[in-house]
Amino acid sequence: MHYFLRQQLKTQPLAALGLCLIGTFLLAGAFAPWISPSNPSAIDLPHRLAAPSAMHWLGADELGRDIFSRLIYGARLSLTVAFSVVACSLVLGTTIGGIAGLYGGVLDMMLNVLVMNAFLSLPGILLAISFVAFLGPGLINLILALSIGGWVGYARLVRAQVLAVREREFVEAARALGASDLRIFFRHILPNIVQPLIVQSAIGMAGAVLAEATLSFLGLGVPPPTPSWGAMLNDARSHLFDAPHLVIFPALAVMFCVLAFNFIGDALRDYLDPRTRMSVGL
Repeated sequence: MHYFLRQQLKTQPLAALGLCLIGTFLLAGAFAPWISPSNPSAIDLPHRLAAPSAMHWLGADELGRDIFSRLIYGARLSLTVAFSVVACSLVLGTTIGGIAGLYGGVLDMMLNVLVMNAFLSLPGILLAISFVAFLGPGLINLILALSIGGWVGYARLVRAQVLAVREREFVEAARALGASDLRIFFRHILPNIVQPLIVQSAIGMAGAVLAEATLSFLGLGVPPPTPSWGAMLNDARSHLFDAPHLVIFPALAVMFCVLAFNFIGDALRDYLDPRTRMSVGL
């Protein structure tokens, strides 16, 4: 397996690049107080809109705040939201999708046709905007809002996988031996459907980062002065031409983070696909 992983990294340099980028963002977020050259909320009006220099490596915004420091702290927020949203969506989606697929019948019809389709009929970002607008901005509300619209994809995936696995011989054998439905699901079904969930989670983190930036851009993210990549882009709109670095660097941070998760998701899909392993000779 380690040989296969090395082969994957050699044949997919974008996956290695994605791992390096995510590792960089994780380290930046975890050690932000020690890495950041200055306080991300410190106002320095004499240096407002300053271009990149030795004092401000990536320049300063309209209040003189150091952009590099704010990007580092913004990575902490974006990754916290991404991991939290995916975790909440995965738990909720696995629970609902597992119940629908395992029991079937009327319960499956109600959960799949009524509940899931009702959520899919509305764009997830609109649900998130409505939720945050109703309860107010904040980290917890932001995570809950994005989770409300994100669990459906996991539920549909889990339901389809459970429907394909629940009639297998090993599941029938466990049921014949008197195993409970809970044990059958967690001991026999879930380990056999976890691979597509891992891939979906990696790609879902990219969507969560982009959604968080979108809500922060609209003023529905974490309230200031907490740094956020989306809020930085919103603040830079009026200085697009006289200070373009205010837009360029936060936009690059969002782009690289989203691309990194997508690269990792593509690599995981190939790594967990048995047909790809056979082509490599394992």
